[in-house]
Amino acid sequence: MVSKTGTTKQTRKPATAKKAAPTKLFVLDTNVLLHDPTCLYRFQEHDIYLPIATLEELDHNKKGMTEVARNARQVTRFLEEIVSPSELDIKDGISLAEHSHKAATGRLFLQTQTITSDIAALLPFSKVDNQILGIVSYLQEQQPARQVILVSKDINMRIKARALGIPAEDYFNDKVLEDTDLLYSGVTELPADFWDKHGKGMESWQKEDRSYYRLTGPLVPSFLVNQFVWQEGANPFQAKVIAVAGKTATLETVKDYSHHKNNVWGITARNREQNFALNLLMDPEIDFVSLLGQAGTGKTLLTLAAGLTQILETKTYSEIIMTRVTIPVGEDIGFLPGTEEEKMTPWMGALEDNLDVLNKPDEEAGEWGRAATQDLVRSRIKVKSLNFMRGRTFMNKFLIIDEAQNLTSKQMKTLITRAGPGTKVVCLGNIAQIDTPYLTEGSSGITYVVDRFKGWEHGGHITLARGERSRLADYAAGIL
Repeated sequence: MVSKTGTTKQTRKPATAKKAAPTKLFVLDTNVLLHDPTCLYRFQEHDIYLPIATLEELDHNKKGMTEVARNARQVTRFLEEIVSPSELDIKDGISLAEHSHKAATGRLFLQTQTITSDIAALLPFSKVDNQILGIVSYLQEQQPARQVILVSKDINMRIKARALGIPAEDYFNDKVLEDTDLLYSGVTELPADFWDKHGKGMESWQKEDRSYYRLTGPLVPSFLVNQFVWQEGANPFQAKVIAVAGKTATLETVKDYSHHKNNVWGITARNREQNFALNLLMDPEIDFVSLLGQAGTGKTLLTLAAGLTQILETKTYSEIIMTRVTIPVGEDIGFLPGTEEEKMTPWMGALEDNLDVLNKPDEEAGEWGRAATQDLVRSRIKVKSLNFMRGRTFMNKFLIIDEAQNLTSKQMKTLITRAGPGTKVVCLGNIAQIDTPYLTEGSSGITYVVDRFKGWEHGGHITLARGERSRLADYAAGIL
């Protein structure tokens, strides 16, 4: 009986403790607000505290047309909406439930008094970061029964906080994935026994030089529309999933772009993933394509080749629009001479390099013929700056977004929603080369779109695995 009673008490205690557990208090650094203006509504049942120093920094960052300035102004508007109608004393905190449609049920606290802390003796208090650390330390002393946590995108700030014994965290809400190894690759290898387990009752037919298979089996529910499947062996198999319904999937064999007769503007696929990528790029039913891969995997070359073929040969699109982030993101390009296109030229070295490959000498055409082809190609490629994309609509265009790993999810949405009828959007990126402050592999805009678009019938993604630039580049990528 004693043991039974003891067991009963042990099972009841955690439930009571969980119910009575106090909510956390998160002190936000300015960079979190500038990174995601909606972060005020992202902390669920927990409370938020904003130091006066944070509001001061918001004020300093509100001027200009950069993304940071826009976010600063948006946060300020959110704060005004929350604080202005409040008839309660701000010291008691303002409920966020009404303003967030009950997504956040915590309260917002603003610093309403001068706060002094022991940290002032250790660190120069004139620095804003140190003032915020002092406030977190003070709140810990005032509310010992509650977890007080600093949230900052600044790694050095978090290191400094931990050195002082202050709990500090990164802002995780914008992260699509914790581990980018789990990111959808667009490709899956079929196991050796796939046909044994999925071949029973299989239907197959042919249409326009393609073979189709409708099959049922245990692996089918894990398939996504426009995912590529492959199997090596005596009879190599490469196909694309075109439909999934419960445990039944329909597969379509892919076109072999590695064969010279199927070349795209003189380019052929050198490996399996490049072949899959060209199948997506050349399919008029696919409106959105994302290509990830290390340097030298052929992302830009394949995309330009597919774009030129569909503009000058099949007339599917009217022209190529190419844009990329100029680091620092959103900074004015006005200090460079010339038109918008001329100002963007220094950032477009990759475009020039790839056009040199695509415009390879044609011995039969002669010098005049080659020059005419080169002029024709260049007349169909427009280079645009990200700074002037808002409000635009691209009709019947082949839109290429290069270096997309440096875009935030919000910037990516702004660009992709520019697409009008008949436009194809292709995002290229390498998440191992992120140059934008506060963006990580897990929160990058291209990671965001790859995750959100997977399984859409008019979208496709491929992670290019093998570098095809040169044996030197491949070896350097592996050992350096």
